[in-house]
Amino acid sequence: MSSQTTPAAPMKAPSSGPSERNVPVKAVLISLLVILANIVVHGAIFLFFRDSGLNPLVTAFLAVLWGVLGVYEIYYSLNWAAEQYPDRIRRKVLPIIFIGPAILLLGWLVFMPALRTLYLSFFNAASDQFVGLDNYAAIFNDRLMGIALRNNLLWVFIGTLACVTLGLLIAILADRSSFEKLAKSIIFMPMAISFVAAGVIWKFVYYYQPGNEQIGLLNAIVTFFGGEPQAWTSMLQPWNNLFLILILIWMQTGFAMVIFSAAIKGVPEDILEAARVDGAGEIKIFFRIMIPYISGTILTVTTTIIVFTLKIFDVVMVMTGGQYDTEVVATQFYRQFFMYRNFGYGSTLAIVLLIAVIPVIIINLRQFRKQGGF
Repeated sequence: MSSQTTPAAPMKAPSSGPSERNVPVKAVLISLLVILANIVVHGAIFLFFRDSGLNPLVTAFLAVLWGVLGVYEIYYSLNWAAEQYPDRIRRKVLPIIFIGPAILLLGWLVFMPALRTLYLSFFNAASDQFVGLDNYAAIFNDRLMGIALRNNLLWVFIGTLACVTLGLLIAILADRSSFEKLAKSIIFMPMAISFVAAGVIWKFVYYYQPGNEQIGLLNAIVTFFGGEPQAWTSMLQPWNNLFLILILIWMQTGFAMVIFSAAIKGVPEDILEAARVDGAGEIKIFFRIMIPYISGTILTVTTTIIVFTLKIFDVVMVMTGGQYDTEVVATQFYRQFFMYRNFGYGSTLAIVLLIAVIPVIIINLRQFRKQGGF
């Protein structure tokens, strides 16, 4: 009697249950209720603060407390709602929960105002008559705008070049010094000061009193050595812009130095030792090994400082108010929009400044991506 073996039935892949294939109605309802509850509760709190007659200090304290605890509560409740979904859906929902509010806030505070500014740039000063591209054409016929654009180019080229060069040089020298921490701390210290505070400090440095005793630091030094005091930021045109750019260099060199110092410490020591064994001098090592190795960092720092210089405003406004041919695009925008109430032309200047900054930011982000930032 011959025995016959029955072929085994093929194994079936375990099918995902209905909870994995379909979105549970209960989880959807919970999510909607959580979102609605957050809107109602925090909306009511906002209306309470807006209409309350509490002491301003008490209001400020409660508002900060609400901000901290409210953000925690929003994320906690949304995360709890996401936990009600199956694993497959939860993995897709959780990133949206944690990134979504930030994107919405960014869109509300940045993207929507930018669109509105672009819209206003096509209207006249009172924003009640469409003028097309007339405001953009007026930029090229405005003498003050020509001066502002020239000054912005000075800030970009001279300020950026000086900050990057000095930052790199100081980073190299400080790393070889026995007082590295002290030197870096002193040079980086101006970064802790706001641009407005830096403008006030340097206003006393450049202070000029015709016919009186000079209490400004720079003029006091000049008169001590027998020189004539000068109105450094007003009468010495166009060199007065260089004295303003010096403030930027004083502040941003420390930023460049810290980034370059970290990059230089990342250069493999065995490559440097091999170059020294082969007879290469320190200058040759610097230009042939260090510079190519940290070229990505140099590009990132350069583009970052370019963005600072393109939208420079605080220093110029505090030091000169844009007078004496020190106007830049940002100060001209402020003057047109807020002082002269020329909303159309002011919005056009803001858009021009945005267009100038966007390519630099794109280059910076691409470089950041290449270095593995995201």
